[in-house]
Amino acid sequence: MTLANKAAIVTGSTSGIGLGIATALAEAGASVMLNGFGNPDEIEQVRAELATRTGVDVRYSAADMSDPSSVIQMVKDAESVFGKVDILVNNAGIQHVAAIDEFPADRWHKILAINLSSNFFAMQAVIPGMKARGFGRIVMVASAHGLVGSPFKSAYVAAKHGQVGLTKVAALELAETGITVNAVCPGYVRTPLVEGQIADQMKAHNLDREEVIKTVILGSQPNKRFVEVAEMGAVVAFLCSDMAQSITGISLPVDGAWTAR
Repeated sequence: MTLANKAAIVTGSTSGIGLGIATALAEAGASVMLNGFGNPDEIEQVRAELATRTGVDVRYSAADMSDPSSVIQMVKDAESVFGKVDILVNNAGIQHVAAIDEFPADRWHKILAINLSSNFFAMQAVIPGMKARGFGRIVMVASAHGLVGSPFKSAYVAAKHGQVGLTKVAALELAETGITVNAVCPGYVRTPLVEGQIADQMKAHNLDREEVIKTVILGSQPNKRFVEVAEMGAVVAFLCSDMAQSITGISLPVDGAWTAR
């Protein structure tokens, strides 16, 4: 499987799942535009290391995913430096946990803007070029919460369900264009963010690490193991390949049977 001569944008890709996906695409030969927030020096180190190790062109955009004009400019910048955008991975996301009647309005709007609306504006910007070339791969990194609900996560679950719905609509609209649109729906992935949650839960529940992982973090994940970042990268890289040209409109759980119930 090769993605040589392809160019990709992966939003929210300076760490965690997004970086794992960007790494897999670069290793398959695609040029990659990274995106996300963080320490500029650390981001540059990540970018440079990935470019050196894979030998592909790796760039970085600081585009704010909550701002449609910034999202559109990111696509224009990628088209300018790479000549095209063949692959769009909508991964950027934030979270806030609160009961519906206590949920801050500003957090609701921010989560919907970054986790869902940015997907729409990025797609709108890349689709004309993909249509003209007769090839495109769009992947939404949704969540198991795009398929099921959990209490206190109203904005996040609404946005992730929205990603799944947007995937279906776009796949139908683009079915005859050579562009595929799919969603991947991971359960808990082992990332630095989740590692921090483990430490917090150990303190909150006075439990050891393994007890927190099995009973608190992975309580809904029947296989009781984290999805690894590399697994997510491999799944997305496959969906972006020529071998996946007949796979479109799906929402693929990568969740250890969480949503099989």
